Amino acid sequence: MTRVIVLGCAGSGKSTFARRLSERTGAPLIDLDALWRSNEDHERFRATLRRLHAADAWISDGNFALATFDIRVPRADLIVWLDRPRIVCAWRAIKRVLTPGEAHHRLEDLGKVLTFIRTFDRRNRPLVEAERVKHGPDVPVVHFASDRETDAFLADAG
Repeated sequence: MTRVIVLGCAGSGKSTFARRLSERTGAPLIDLDALWRSNEDHERFRATLRRLHAADAWISDGNFALATFDIRVPRADLIVWLDRPRIVCAWRAIKRVLTPGEAHHRLEDLGKVLTFIRTFDRRNRPLVEAERVKHGPDVPVVHFASDRETDAFLADAG
């Protein structure tokens, strides 16, 4: 397991899990949200992803299915889906905008984020799944619904 994609709804814990997995395995973390925010040009974003995902090992954090799955999924060894309850995702989204020093999550965006979370299973999950199957039907997928499951996986990683 050297190339892992971490997927899930906003607030599901993707970034925390990906960071912890990177620390356990030593594989570099590729944070798609941070790359997009620093590079909001589609072609430069994709060029950066091509370069980073050409490496032998990485942990890739984020969905961005339409823009990135053709680059990431064919090279992945494993896909991790974090399937947290919507109420947990919403609580985490609220908590992070109220946390001092959280530069990337703003209170004025909270309504949009909560709508995204509320409609994720109906709108986004089918799109993400279709792109996943299209670009990597044979890439193994694991689903984790709780912190206990992710903690057990991380204890065995590395």
